[in-house]
Amino acid sequence: MAPEPAPRPPLTDRLKTLLEEYGKVAVVIYFAIFGAVLAGFAIAIRLGVEVESAAGTAGTLGAAWVATKLTQPLRILATLLLTPLVGKLVHKFGKKSPPPA
Repeated sequence: MAPEPAPRPPLTDRLKTLLEEYGKVAVVIYFAIFGAVLAGFAIAIRLGVEVESAAGTAGTLGAAWVATKLTQPLRILATLLLTPLVGKLVHKFGKKSPPPA
């Protein structure tokens, strides 16, 4: 019998490891996805509802925020998948430090 593989660590542990390894790249990717999803929901909600007042705009943003929070597990998974790829690109095409004088 083959030994059972070790269980995968929880999503939050994997995200912490990713943050330790990639740092700023992971944070930027997470918040870029967050911003895109929030804007997408706000636009989608706004297209379906005519808002006439500031309270209506606050309601649109509040509803978009709630919808965005519901997608958090998917956004974390997307961050886990995209960060290593983007990190490699940043490392490969990033600014090279000048040679020592």
